Amino acid sequence: MSWKDWVHITKLDPDRYLEKDAIEIVATSGTDALMLSGTLNVTPENQAELYDLVRDYDMPIVVEPADPCGARFEGIDLVFVPSVLNASHPLWIVGQHQRWVRNYAIDWERVVPEAYIVLNPASSVAKVTGSDCSLSAEAVSAYATVADRYFRFPVVYIEYSGTYGDPNVVKAVSESVSDARIFYGGGINNAERAAEMSAYADTIVVGNAVYEAGIEALKATVRAVR
Repeated sequence: MSWKDWVHITKLDPDRYLEKDAIEIVATSGTDALMLSGTLNVTPENQAELYDLVRDYDMPIVVEPADPCGARFEGIDLVFVPSVLNASHPLWIVGQHQRWVRNYAIDWERVVPEAYIVLNPASSVAKVTGSDCSLSAEAVSAYATVADRYFRFPVVYIEYSGTYGDPNVVKAVSESVSDARIFYGGGINNAERAAEMSAYADTIVVGNAVYEAGIEALKATVRAVR
């Protein structure tokens, strides 16, 4: 299955703990892929530990690095690389990426660029990147259009990390984007929210619910988008 056909991704944070039995349930839940991703305290060591727990399941494993050192290729199907378009400093739009190119070997066939628009000011990613989260639906939609039509990003990612976002914002983005796949992440912890956001986003990303709402909540989100 091509990543463009995925409708549900489960995000696992190397800095958060799950029992091995719980990881097995996640991996067999019907989610399309596992994304190893976190903003804080992600190290090559804890990323490798998490990879060792998920590598034997017959499903795609992708990494979404917070910085160049987290971009692992060994054993990984794809590396989704964020550029935070509404960050306050170009470091998070292109600076880290230039550092990556200068200092690391890159398998470009496995790289998928993501245009991130971060919209929860209380989230770790917003604080780290200094994102301007006080954007109207029209402003978010304009960022999405720039990503899609000008920069040709294959993914526009609407990120409300840690809280449930505004469906009207995601709807506005869906009406302005023509080629990019729309990813939505943030606060999806039940079937109703999964169904609501998947009406506008091509792919929903479920993360915190695994740790906070439980495995059954994750499975409910999978069923809602099938």
